[in-house]
Amino acid sequence: MNIADIRTDYLLKTFDEKDLNQNAFVQFEIWFDEAIKAEILEPNAMTLASIGSNGYPAARIVLLKGIEPKGFEFFTNYESNKGQELLENNKVSLVFFWPELQRQVRIVGNAFKIAEDRSDSYFNSRPVGSKIGAHASPQSKVIANRAILEESLKKMEALFEEEPLLRPIHWGGYIVEPISFEFWQGRSSRLHDRFLYQLQIDNSWKIERLAP
Repeated sequence: MNIADIRTDYLLKTFDEKDLNQNAFVQFEIWFDEAIKAEILEPNAMTLASIGSNGYPAARIVLLKGIEPKGFEFFTNYESNKGQELLENNKVSLVFFWPELQRQVRIVGNAFKIAEDRSDSYFNSRPVGSKIGAHASPQSKVIANRAILEESLKKMEALFEEEPLLRPIHWGGYIVEPISFEFWQGRSSRLHDRFLYQLQIDNSWKIERLAP
């Protein structure tokens, strides 16, 4: 198959000025709820793009774990590549893509570590295997083979048969506080509906339609 021949004409929905909520967070929650009701596989999966020390963007999929009044929460190893990148430059972008609804949301904002008690609370809610894995894996570090990882897991499993399984200090959450949202609804003939929300000084949102 010729890759250039792979295409879909988006006919499912429309998105017009009359559909807009004036608050970007409310508009996101409306779309997120619709993604959940559509039974999309992992509707909370989002691309997190940060800026590497080499000046190149770095992007990966992470899972949204909370929507707070100020932003979007996710959790990771603070010593991972992404953790080091956020330490040096906390400007990030998030992208949600829900192909079943022919929708995309792009978010630009700043990432900040959340309070330790909030990280503790989420860590304690995780399955035991995931909690042990956070201790066992030196995330983003070079390892010689899979056996090293599995041996580390065994050691941690044995350790936590004797010790309380607490959150490691190098693992926790971030909140991304947005300065802009872009809502994209696929439309026929690539004439998509795009609306940009930009945060203003008074915490209102300036809304503009963008050409596709």
